[in-house]
Amino acid sequence: MRVCFRSSVQPELMDEYKERHAAVWPEMLSALKSAGWNNYSLFLAPDGQLIGYLECEDYEAAQAQMALTGVNARWQAEMANLFADSDLPPDQGFEIIEEVFNLEDQLAAAGAVPEPAGATHIDKDPAHEYQKEQA
Repeated sequence: MRVCFRSSVQPELMDEYKERHAAVWPEMLSALKSAGWNNYSLFLAPDGQLIGYLECEDYEAAQAQMALTGVNARWQAEMANLFADSDLPPDQGFEIIEEVFNLEDQLAAAGAVPEPAGATHIDKDPAHEYQKEQA
């Protein structure tokens, strides 16, 4: 499953938030991967809005697995003061955002096969070449 969430970092602490995420503890990285957090990314807007995205088999199970680790408890404690208006640890205060569109899902449902990125379409119809020359 794909999961998107949002939260808010205090705008005056955004630089510190970025610094901490530029060098996440190796033990935390390993714990996330072991718990099934795949293709995990965080995006930070200029106003402090934080958007997260991950892929996992079961989000609740992945969160529960992280909650069992000591490194996650330490990381959340370190990060807590950077977040705005939250009475919960940062990873429990995420607002899940509903997915309403996914290109690959809709292509698969339609039975369409997209051309690979960078592919060149060769149009051998001479009428189309004439139209291009006239444009």
